[in-house]
Amino acid sequence: MNLRNYALVTGGYWAFTLTDGALRMLVLLHFTELGYSPVSLAFLFLAYEFMGIVTNLIGGWVGSRTGLGLTLRVGLGLQVVALAALTLHQESWAEWLSVAFVMAVQAVSGVAKDLTKMSSKSAVKFVAGDGDGALFKMVAILTGSKNALKGVGFFVGAALLASIGYDAALWTLAAVVGIALVAVAALLNEDIGKSKKQTPLRSILSKSDAVNRLSAARVFLFASRDIWFVVALPVFLEEELEWSFYGVGGFLAAWVVGYGGVQSVAPRILGSARPGADRDVAGARRWALILGLIAAAIAALVAADVAVTLVVVGGLVVFGVAFAVNSSVHSYLILAYSDDDDVSIDVGFYYSANAVGRFVGTLLSGLLYLWGGLPVALWGAAAFVGISWLLTLRLPAVGYTATAKLAAR
Repeated sequence: MNLRNYALVTGGYWAFTLTDGALRMLVLLHFTELGYSPVSLAFLFLAYEFMGIVTNLIGGWVGSRTGLGLTLRVGLGLQVVALAALTLHQESWAEWLSVAFVMAVQAVSGVAKDLTKMSSKSAVKFVAGDGDGALFKMVAILTGSKNALKGVGFFVGAALLASIGYDAALWTLAAVVGIALVAVAALLNEDIGKSKKQTPLRSILSKSDAVNRLSAARVFLFASRDIWFVVALPVFLEEELEWSFYGVGGFLAAWVVGYGGVQSVAPRILGSARPGADRDVAGARRWALILGLIAAAIAALVAADVAVTLVVVGGLVVFGVAFAVNSSVHSYLILAYSDDDDVSIDVGFYYSANAVGRFVGTLLSGLLYLWGGLPVALWGAAAFVGISWLLTLRLPAVGYTATAKLAAR
């Protein structure tokens, strides 16, 4: 394993992820404080999620032709631009103008996020070594640590907003990403992930059955989380339970940190010291079913008004454990299903599907909360998990033949 490159890629990803989590909390709490409705809050993040769909599709193809080092640097640079641009917003602007401006800047941040994520996760395929066991462990560590840092970012964003204000917080975050960009630009000089063949642009939509089916399951899995997580839960905690910024940011941070920690040890939870095809596909099915049952139980208890605070806080912690295992297995499977020349394109396609789920979940988070509050959002989440589970039933074993890949093209 190339530890130097792995450390550079991971370090850049960590810096970006910390600021990405902080930025989401900054925007959400700042505009909630300004009195924006749940639907307006959801719209602030829609362009961010939509650009993830486009970026992952095109970015994976670009990464295969230019190398992942370049796409990583561009992602970090765009995040610095987005953070600086948000400081131009004025509270005196009309709401429609504010929403349009923040959506446009968040679109840039969305491109930055998915270029950085696609580059970092694809690069693991080339620095982890040849063994599937090493691959699963390195993916689990990268994904888990990323989510733990994103959780820390939620708290950092809330704390910065409460302590130094919106604009100063944005400049602080821009400085953090800028330092990471300088380090990656200066030290990561290899063409990691550059394909030996010139892959045509049409290949971004020409996938194997395994990649297509896993990507479809990913859409509904991540939509199920964001339906309650993006708008519904923070607004519920702040407006209904009257939690402070520190309380809301702290709870969301703890949830994401715990979620990331579980992802890091997912191989042990699954009993997969050396991941085997059938065991890990079976694990994806089993844990999707478990997650669906948990989501339905939480929704039913909240709808029945049974110990709502305890059920929301405790239930969503349990949800997070099951969700983390699901996500970690998916992150391993997409790399296991891909070959070296196509890995960045396949990962880009897969994370484009991930972004579709987040886009749908973000929009529904605002709409469902507006229509029926947190209980309706939770029922929506349960329904989407159920669809994800049904889709995992059609996942093939990891050891399917190379002929099947070629036939799909």
